[in-house]
Formats: sequence, C-alpha cells, structure tokens
Amino acid sequence: MQNRSVETVNHQRHRVTALNRLAMVVFLVPAFCSVVAAQLEAIRERGPHTLYGDIKVEAERRDEPVKPLSLEVQLYIINGTLIGRQTVTVPGRYRFLDLPNGEYDVVVLSENTEVARVRVRVQAVYKNDFRQDITLESRTNRAATKAATVSVSDVYERTGANKSLFEKAQKALDEKKYDVALDLLGRLVAADAKDFQAWTELGTVQLMRNDLEEAEKAYRRAIQERPAFTLALLNLGRLLSAEKKFEAAIEPLTEVVKSSPASADANFLLGEAYLQIKKGSKAVPYLTEAARLGKPDAHLRLATLYNAAGLKDKAAQEYEQFLKERPDYKDRKALEQYISENKKP
Repeated sequence: MQNRSVETVNHQRHRVTALNRLAMVVFLVPAFCSVVAAQLEAIRERGPHTLYGDIKVEAERRDEPVKPLSLEVQLYIINGTLIGRQTVTVPGRYRFLDLPNGEYDVVVLSENTEVARVRVRVQAVYKNDFRQDITLESRTNRAATKAATVSVSDVYERTGANKSLFEKAQKALDEKKYDVALDLLGRLVAADAKDFQAWTELGTVQLMRNDLEEAEKAYRRAIQERPAFTLALLNLGRLLSAEKKFEAAIEPLTEVVKSSPASADANFLLGEAYLQIKKGSKAVPYLTEAARLGKPDAHLRLATLYNAAGLKDKAAQEYEQFLKERPDYKDRKALEQYISENKKP
C-alpha cells in the first residue's frame, strides 16, 4: 500500500495507537512468568465460543476511493500466546472458532506492521458468538508511512519454486497443519540456507510442535543469516524468557529495542528480564516505556518493584494507572485497598 498508512479506530470510534510489528510467535512472558508447559497447554485449549467482526477501511477524505487490500488478523491470549491468524481481504470479516472464556487481543497487520490492537472479553456460561468490528482509517502521511513500511532489508527474494514453498508453508501454519509446514519449510531451507524468513517461520512451527530446542536453533540460524532481523530477535527473546533464560534473553531483546524502540513487547520483555535477574534499576525505564506504549501489565510489574523498594506511593500510582486501563481486573478490590492505604494526598 504505497504512500499510505493505516490508523485504527474500534467500532465505538476510539482510536487505537499504531505500534511496530509484533512477532508471529507464541510465548510472551506473562506478568508473573508462567512456565512454558502452561503456555503450551493454553495453545491446545478449546472452548465453545466464536469471535468475529468486520474490518473496514475509511478514506481520509470522503470523496477518495478506498482500494481493497489484504490484511493479516492475529488472535492472542493476553499473555502473548498466538492462537490463530488469518488473512482478510478488506472490506471483509475475520472469524476465530472454538474459543474458551477469557480475554484476547485482536491484532491487525498491514504489510507486516501492526496497525490495530483491540482487547476483547469473551465470557458466557453457554456457547455464544462475540462480535468486534474494527474500522481503519487510510491516510496519506509520509511520516506515518515511513514508520509503517517494512524495511527492504527484511524482504527476502525467492525463486518461483521457493516462493511457492514459502506460501504453502504459511498457509499450513495458519491452518495449524504443523507437520506439513515443517516439511515444506525444511525443504525450503535445504534449498536455500540463507532464507532468514524461512528459518524464522521454521522456529515458529517448532514452537507449535513443542520442540523448544529446535525452535531456538532455527531462530539463531535466522539471526546468523540476517543479524538485524527484528522478528527473529524478538522471537528468540520471547522463547528464552519463557524458558526463564533471562540473562540470555537480554542480548536479542536489547537489539530489538535499539532498532524498534516503539515495540511495547520488546520493552516489556527486556524490563522483565532485568527484573528477574534482580537489576530493577535497569528494568524501570523499559517497563515504563512498555506501559506508555500500551502494556497495562507493565504497571503491575513496576508496582511490584516499587513496593519491594519501599516506594509505596509510587507503587500505588502504578496500580492506579493499571486499573484505569484494566477496570475489570479480577483483584481490583485488593489493589484499590493498597492505593487507599499508600497513595499520598
């Protein structure tokens, strides 16, 4: 989509801040670092509900026609676990089936860049359908286009045969046919070992198959072929964090923050890694930035850090901000009590 950028508003017309591209991989460390096994189990969990919605694009000017475009829609559990993705030709509809009760993030990507993120609660005693429409605004804006454009260095040119293998592998991954995707990507990297995007996708497939050792090897090989490839670096950082290898996770996550400072996930993960190795002073700026970029759980982690340091007023402020962004938090009353007891007038 040349000379265009996309900014989102949800169906109530509230604008959602556009962020940098997120990785297409499971395993974002939750606030209190659940073990890998629990995250993998979440991938296999099924429920009775359906989440769907229409995606539309509105032109900046009413007299300006909007051309159809293809967007990728991803569905995440709020701990960062990717549980589904699909391609939607806009205007069009996305639909995710077999969901259990819970909170989810619907993420929209345009040209591999995140342009929309909407949080949705799916909650019902009996089987139900939940609708979340998303409206995108198309604007001519050079500054925004620069931020939303995929770097040429991140695009890998393939021959006709290899291109077909890659597209088939992505389709198989979307359809959760992981053994098929593994075979296709294995053939692709055997034919062209320099294809860093294929190595990255191979790592994702290995994660879905619960083979963490092979996933790490694939991500490291992608980085070997393209050291500055943000997606592989972020995926590796997520994987190492999920395995509680926080020291090892710091290096790739630091590289991501350098190249993509507006990545909320990278800032959160890096802050969490420093927090886990008891370097709170280094964790604070990254968690603060993650919170500013729209990661509510970063407020919780900051509050935990400040409380441990005896800075209860600052902890109360973080809890207060968290509740503003997550008013339906299950332990709201406990946090409100902490705030009332510790926030200075």
